[in-house]
Amino acid sequence: MPAIDPLLEPFELKHLRLKNRVVSTSHEPAYAQDGMPKERYLRYHLEKAKGGLALTMMGGAACVAPDSPAFVNNIELFRDEVVPYFQAIADAVHEHDTLVMCQVTHAGRRTSNYERDWLPVVSASGDREPQHRAFPKVAEDWDIERIIAAYADAAERCKAGGLDGIELMGNGHLLDQFWSPATNHRDDEWGGDFERRLRFPLEVIRAVRARVGEDFVVGLRMAVDEARPGGLTAEDGLEVARRLTAEGIDFLSVIRGSLDSDNNLAQVIAPMGTPAAAHLDFAGQVKRDLGVPVMHAGRIADLPTARYAIREGLLDMVGMVRAHIADPHLMLRLAEGQEDRIRPCVGAGYCIDRIYEGGEALCLHNAATGRETALPHEVPASDTVKTAVVVGAGPAGLEAARVLAERGHRVTVLEAGSKPGGQIAVAAGAPRRRDLIGIIDWRVQECDRLGVKIRCNTYADASDVLAEHPDVVIVATGGIPNTEIVDGPANLITDTWQILTREVKPGKSVLLFDDNGDHAGMSVAEVVAESGAELEVVTPERIIAPLVGGTNYPAYLSAFAKHSVRLTVNSRVASVARGADRKLTVTLTDECGQTTQTRTVDQIIVEHGTTPVDDLYFDLKAKSQNQGAVDQDALLNLRPQQIVRNEQGTFQLFRVGDAVSSRNIHAAILDSYRLCLAI
Repeated sequence: MPAIDPLLEPFELKHLRLKNRVVSTSHEPAYAQDGMPKERYLRYHLEKAKGGLALTMMGGAACVAPDSPAFVNNIELFRDEVVPYFQAIADAVHEHDTLVMCQVTHAGRRTSNYERDWLPVVSASGDREPQHRAFPKVAEDWDIERIIAAYADAAERCKAGGLDGIELMGNGHLLDQFWSPATNHRDDEWGGDFERRLRFPLEVIRAVRARVGEDFVVGLRMAVDEARPGGLTAEDGLEVARRLTAEGIDFLSVIRGSLDSDNNLAQVIAPMGTPAAAHLDFAGQVKRDLGVPVMHAGRIADLPTARYAIREGLLDMVGMVRAHIADPHLMLRLAEGQEDRIRPCVGAGYCIDRIYEGGEALCLHNAATGRETALPHEVPASDTVKTAVVVGAGPAGLEAARVLAERGHRVTVLEAGSKPGGQIAVAAGAPRRRDLIGIIDWRVQECDRLGVKIRCNTYADASDVLAEHPDVVIVATGGIPNTEIVDGPANLITDTWQILTREVKPGKSVLLFDDNGDHAGMSVAEVVAESGAELEVVTPERIIAPLVGGTNYPAYLSAFAKHSVRLTVNSRVASVARGADRKLTVTLTDECGQTTQTRTVDQIIVEHGTTPVDDLYFDLKAKSQNQGAVDQDALLNLRPQQIVRNEQGTFQLFRVGDAVSSRNIHAAILDSYRLCLAI
């Protein structure tokens, strides 16, 4: 008889029973409304409960007091109104035998002075927090007293809301700011030596435990090793953890590293191109040394790694947050023997980067995550069967084909290239971003399972499409690089695709003009820098790559620093010309139009998004029933498209992705998903 999968083994956490070993650890997807976890929040966590998760933890950095204002649309635990919303979430999640907890914190200096009530933020000392740029007030005795009480009040609200427990947040937040020698420079009873630095967190834990009693789980997320100058060492961190667990902490969520800068954050919440599960062995050592239940989340994106962590006794509970953002039904797939169908997290960091840029968590290639109130995760079957032709096998085309086939339609994909991939295949040409190809591989695999016919090396024209006698045509032909923004002969300009596909080698001296501001330009800049070329990156923006988020930014800047890349902002390439020495003369103007400069280089590379490849669409438009028109109200409400502009038309025609306009991967997939759900 085969042994049970270690991930499916139950686990006893105090009086609670987890049905398996996989949890979604505390994080803030920024879905709160008016500071409350309303319907969108509920549906997000409910989907994971339906998907077989043992424990879903919400409210990353849920705030206990008004002077810890929401910095990523956090839940406001200092308001009694939160209780009924928690009750609704707990009831819904418990129906699926899933537990639910909330993270509880005072962010201290790790927030903004300029949010909500504009109260001054407080910390153990007055050091500025680099990432959120807050200069904190040094907490006085009355601040400390009221914040301790606020923690207890917040914990009581969580218990009253029917939650199964809470997690106190230490890493980078006020508790940590008091116990860490890097941020506590006090010389009073709340700082100085080890014992006095621990006084505030110990008082918080005691107050919380006194309020909620012994029959309520209280955990702690902390950096056992802050891995920064002047911070807690692993030895000191273990002693802190021993003292805190002795006071009533039931489990530890182990972190290694700190959060106070983009670079440090990227070490803790690591993006693609970094080692998987880099701190797993460290978390295992903490478990062995302390003998308390331990969970850990840190780029554990796949079940084999999670399984190893449990089987080898490194963890009691495996945190897989981003993996569940990509596929909230991950554990259900495992239990049903469909592990190969799990939509992979490719580690792009789109979810976390959006949060830190003021957006909400969205998965790069799962359009339904975060939109559960509007979009289902499972594709419903259609009442009728249609013949569909999809032109283009990039992300938009493959998503359209997948969804149409899930609906039960007969689908053929016509792809001009020798294999599927589209622009993702180009983007994955950057070595550090090669995992992006998983977005394509998963869809190709799903299309194969669903019987979709993918015909490559087929540069389709209108007659090829019409020969299939389609009821529906989806044009997903993407775009081609747009370099027309620069005045000069086209043969003097290299586009970013040519570099990433290795069609053109980097020159010895290169100027990259990035008027897009996203990963495309930065990826090419990194490739060119690594080639040994002398490189200058020029952008009209006030900063380099404003669309690249905080966890991805450091890798680019690190490469640029390593190779002495010159960065020029607020400047635009006006023209390029070939000189008598065969060198290129590039003219730059600043955005205010006040100055002009010239550069002499071997090569100029231009990144300005793409221009739609839409000839086929316009060739088919007049022949189609709807002439390409989209009922946007129907689209947004998942109703069938019923526009008729040509009574003689025999098929509906739509275009998606970059065949419409230059956008990102998520936009392309969302286009196809919500359109095809109602076809």
